[in-house]
Amino acid sequence: MSMETRPGAPQAGHGPGYERTDADVRSLLKFGAALFVILVAVLISMKWMFSYYAKSQPLGPPASPFESARVLPPQPRLQVAPHLDLQAYCAAQLEDLESYGWVDQHNQIVHIPVDRAMDVILQRGLPTRPAATETTGGTAAADSTATPSVPAANELQGQCGYLAKPPAAEEK
Repeated sequence: MSMETRPGAPQAGHGPGYERTDADVRSLLKFGAALFVILVAVLISMKWMFSYYAKSQPLGPPASPFESARVLPPQPRLQVAPHLDLQAYCAAQLEDLESYGWVDQHNQIVHIPVDRAMDVILQRGLPTRPAATETTGGTAAADSTATPSVPAANELQGQCGYLAKPPAAEEK
């Protein structure tokens, strides 16, 4: 049996044990030169394109991060400190609820504290409408003087509900 060998192929037990032919230097240089020419052409075309668009479409003055002029945004503007605004609002509402003052001085309408208003209503009573005497289908009309349910102070809700004072515990 004869073994055919290729030229340049290592022989088992014979030769240096590495490839005897080198890479083609001429084709590597051609590839490198072509790559360099393409890279230079792309850079030159990009420079030309940027200068063309800079002349045809001006961008205006460059933005400066150090400009000190403060321009307010358009309406509606957001609150800077909403928790402080809420506290001031609730304090003003509490002041209105716990003080005397004019609502309309020309028509002589005043506001009084809530506790005083409740005492006045207990003394004088609520104004009522005359009871309905008509019957519909054999049943009496609903009584319009029913007592409305009022939430306790600790059940108050809303943005200022936390400011309501809890009712004083009655001593037995």
